[in-house]
Amino acid sequence: MTQRTAFVTGAMGGLGTAICQAFAKDGYKVVAAYHPEYDNKDEWLKEMAAAGFKDFVCVAGDVSNIDDCAKMAAEAESAAGPIDILVNNAGITRDRMFAKMEKGQWDAVIATNLSSLFNMTKQVSAKMAERGWGRIINISSVNGVKGQAGQTNYSAAKAGVIGFSKALAQELATKGVTVNAIAPGYVATKMVMAIREDVLKSIVDSIPMKRLAKPEEIGALCSYLASDLAGYMTGATLNINGGLNFQ
Repeated sequence: MTQRTAFVTGAMGGLGTAICQAFAKDGYKVVAAYHPEYDNKDEWLKEMAAAGFKDFVCVAGDVSNIDDCAKMAAEAESAAGPIDILVNNAGITRDRMFAKMEKGQWDAVIATNLSSLFNMTKQVSAKMAERGWGRIINISSVNGVKGQAGQTNYSAAKAGVIGFSKALAQELATKGVTVNAIAPGYVATKMVMAIREDVLKSIVDSIPMKRLAKPEEIGALCSYLASDLAGYMTGATLNINGGLNFQ
């Protein structure tokens, strides 16, 4: 059987790393995409090699720029073959209460967290449909489902991820290509663990399970959605948030 290729954006953050590792364990060729302004590629590859992962292909580009996305996809296909699995994971925050939020903070988050889905998915979806198999996995957020004060930009973008996924799933449903969204709760990445201790405690206290998610738990869900066994699941939003309840 031909080895499939998975392309992960925002690959070198805590969540992206766990997703890349999950795919590598499943035997996929993995392309790790990262923003050139945050070039920790060499350090990251050393960490991955030390953990037993030695075959990642790395490509650099800005997912908010469609030309960069075309370039990254072409580099990935040249190095690893056709992209069978796309994980749109790249994201940023520019938190501020709406009354004080600046237009640039809004635009940056919408561009990176939502417009990037158009930019990157456009490079691969038609080719997946032509081949009759593909998986598109879009990372949303609990705050895209329930909203969060200080994050009108982020919550709007992550809610848009869910709408995008549902609509595209319907367009590709007969083509062998599934499109799903994952809405993680609070995950124990380095970024989250750096939150002030009292604030982090209040977050954990609000979670029925009284703990943060492990990045590997999100990676495992991506692994399932990418599998043949998930072929009948499309247009779904999978909440993985420790039991947080909201309307």
